[in-house]
Amino acid sequence: MPQSTIQINIDLDENKVPQAISWKASDSSADIDNPAKSLMVSFWDGADKSALRIDLWTKEMMVDEMADFFYQNIMGMADTYLRATRLEDQANDMKEFARQFYKKFRESQIAENK
Repeated sequence: MPQSTIQINIDLDENKVPQAISWKASDSSADIDNPAKSLMVSFWDGADKSALRIDLWTKEMMVDEMADFFYQNIMGMADTYLRATRLEDQANDMKEFARQFYKKFRESQIAENK
């Protein structure tokens, strides 16, 4: 049976705060580490019926980048949910939430910079 591996490397400082995140995949044509400022990984535990999560970000991750990251993840989760369930109304609700979330973030940034 074919297998694919994703390797994630986290460089930590003396306080165990991520300084650098990189990843590479065995199915990629490039055999290099790809840098990242943040990651979110979720696993579904069917026995416990619970999501296990790993959320990490580096000190260099800016607040506006985090807002973009969350917006794109919520939109992506909505697409995945739609493909998995075909429940278009709920997927659209998730996308509308993402749009409102991002709009509020942008408005708060504008107000903060006045």
